[in-house]
Amino acid sequence: MEDCAGSRWRLSDSEREETTPETQASLLDGQGAHWKNAVGFWLLGLCNNFSYVVMLSAAHDILRHQQASGNQSHAVLLADILPTLVIKLLAPLGLHLLPYSPRVLVSGICSAGSFVLVAFSHSVWTSLCGVVLASISSGLGEVTFLSLTAFYPRAVISWWSSGTGGAGLLGALSYLGLTQAGLSPQHTLLSMLGIPALLLASYFLLLTSPEPQDPGGEDEAETAARQPLIGTEAQEWKPGSSWDLSLQERWTVFKGLLSHIIPLVLVYFAEYFINQGLFELLFFRNTSLSHAQQYRWYQMLYQAGVFASRSSLRCCHIRYTWVLALLQCLNLAFLLADVCLSFLPSIYLVFLIILYEGLLGGSAYVNTFHNIALETREEHREFAMAAACISDTLGISLSGALALQLHDFLCHLP
Repeated sequence: MEDCAGSRWRLSDSEREETTPETQASLLDGQGAHWKNAVGFWLLGLCNNFSYVVMLSAAHDILRHQQASGNQSHAVLLADILPTLVIKLLAPLGLHLLPYSPRVLVSGICSAGSFVLVAFSHSVWTSLCGVVLASISSGLGEVTFLSLTAFYPRAVISWWSSGTGGAGLLGALSYLGLTQAGLSPQHTLLSMLGIPALLLASYFLLLTSPEPQDPGGEDEAETAARQPLIGTEAQEWKPGSSWDLSLQERWTVFKGLLSHIIPLVLVYFAEYFINQGLFELLFFRNTSLSHAQQYRWYQMLYQAGVFASRSSLRCCHIRYTWVLALLQCLNLAFLLADVCLSFLPSIYLVFLIILYEGLLGGSAYVNTFHNIALETREEHREFAMAAACISDTLGISLSGALALQLHDFLCHLP
């Protein structure tokens, strides 16, 4: 398990006595850069997913006001998933043709565009275009920023993951709070145009320039054991350098990633199968909460679990993520059995299970990318992080295709 953030900057008493003013200034500069990058990646994770969460909630509201049909509501899910899936499928093949800064600009512009389109939407298809822009922004941003972590200390993976987890919770709460306070969905969306601006400011103004990184506070013995292929000669790897790999080398790296990708696909498949197919069917009549209120509680507890576990890498590092995949599949089987048999006596038991579901999902995400950073060669890391991004979206896509069909089937059971 790693030391707490910033521990690698601490000095012993003897070391403090030997440090010169120049060394102390260098250490302070290093510590300042450490925290700037930590906060920068947390804000990037927050802004990248925040816009997406808020805009999607607003799109559902507007579709309801426009009296969209059930098929059009399903189209929201397709517009939500397909652009991100296409971006992540193509990312390992050609995204290197676009440098990092233009990618970030495109992501920020798409995020702002999604807010404006949905805010001023007067038709279902305009709203769906807003969903598509948010999906492009989120997918492109995730591929870009996770690839960029290869050139910073590995601690930034934890900060990025925590920010993305916070986006689900804070995004849903802020949209709900502002609309409940009396703002229309349109004015709520327009008030949040500062989020894309914060994303751009975090990248261009807060992050320090990427530099060759040390192991990031890892124990040398553990690093050596888990990176057996790292060469002994020191080389400087700059953003974009790993894209010089041949197609054969990329395929070899990708095959090595399957032990990380497959468990994460399974985790997200089970997780979103529950969220998309079962949440609305887990209805309890022996409570004062309405059906809509129960659903909102499910979503909020799920997001809280995701945020907590995506922020937990410093406290709990899990190497074998297939265990999390197995536990999440058991969650799915248990809740599916309850939907069919209704054997759980209280909604509070479901609350605990859904919180646990979020904890498993968030933990699988952050530990998967942390393990990839640990176990891949330095010259492969940028490509590996981009290639592994497909995991969550692929799991969500597969679950969406099946969960909607199962939901409709269960609704028609006697």
